Amino acid sequence: MGQSPISPAIAWPAKSTQVPKEIFVRQDVYAEEIKRIFHGPEWSPVAHASEIPNVGDFKTCYLGETPLLVARDEDGGIQVFYNTCSHRGTQVETAVSGNRRNFECPYHRWVFDLKGNLTACPLRPDDAVNFTKEKYPLEKPRVAIVHGLIFVTMSPEAPSIETFLDGYEDKLLNVMGGDGRLKLLGYHKLQLNANWKTYHDNDAWHAPLLHLAFRMLNWQGGKGRQFANDRGHRGFESALALPKGQTLLKDASLIEYRGGNLERGSCSLHLFPLFSAVKHLDTIGLRFVNPSALDRTDIHYAYFGREDDSEEMLRHRVRQSSNFLGPCGLVSMEDAAVFQRLHVGSHTPGMQVFQKGVRDEYAMPVEFSQNDESVNILSWEYYRKVMGFAKEAA
Repeated sequence: MGQSPISPAIAWPAKSTQVPKEIFVRQDVYAEEIKRIFHGPEWSPVAHASEIPNVGDFKTCYLGETPLLVARDEDGGIQVFYNTCSHRGTQVETAVSGNRRNFECPYHRWVFDLKGNLTACPLRPDDAVNFTKEKYPLEKPRVAIVHGLIFVTMSPEAPSIETFLDGYEDKLLNVMGGDGRLKLLGYHKLQLNANWKTYHDNDAWHAPLLHLAFRMLNWQGGKGRQFANDRGHRGFESALALPKGQTLLKDASLIEYRGGNLERGSCSLHLFPLFSAVKHLDTIGLRFVNPSALDRTDIHYAYFGREDDSEEMLRHRVRQSSNFLGPCGLVSMEDAAVFQRLHVGSHTPGMQVFQKGVRDEYAMPVEFSQNDESVNILSWEYYRKVMGFAKEAA
């Protein structure tokens, strides 16, 4: 991982509970993050297979600053391409999603099939030396698929997906309903006016304090646990304790839980650097997040049902997804405003400081209660190492 070339150097404090505010607002830090993290040896989920269920279905997205094209090929396989023509580098597809039998670059009319093979172009035999179509397919990053979730890395040095997930496959599967057999319901898309690390740093402690709906509905959390590992992944699993006797909502089915097991009714998983998955009540949500500038973060909330859901259950999930945990949902509408205020506040000297759950200011925590913010410290330590920031002596 090495020493950071950033100058002036970041003075990373010896206390594990402190994070320098300047890393949220320095353009040189952001540029290095794109190189080392988003274009580096990390894996990032960019889509779920259920978003492109049919032959020819596609989705475009970004990983860092790199445009990607995800498609379902003629044999039902999943393909991920760099969204750039192998001729002169033109962006091949501009639509967010759709269905194509092939992809055509508009500049010189090079045509590619769903496997990325060049199938047609207006070159004559004497127009170019040693040209063959086989030499010019669409280029591809490395891809791994876990429970239908499509991971991409741009680095040949990235570890195997099993090493990257570090035992979190089962936790991921639990959030996605038990087997990953999902059905896309729809999206909310939000551009957050804050640095990507502000979203990454979101904690469990704030929920009942910030979100007014929890208090208005007299919603008390059930018993649960948080977990984290040395690769920067973290999450929680908790029981659902539904509000009793609430009269605020005209239609109480909005917070009805039909999923069965209350003991694991609320789950959240965050994979470094930016992906998160949430299962709360009957909402199954995957959040594909990407930095678009130093002070902008794109969040695509994708909502899912299960393949075997009844029509009634699908309608229930749609209503709950759109009204409960989305960017303007009952229990999350305050997030974007607070994230922006965090970014504004980061333009001041000093440190962000973790408190709740801290037992030793200089050590890495190993145990967490349900609402401790100290669980985020392990993610920050992994980030520090990846970025090569030297820690000051205690």
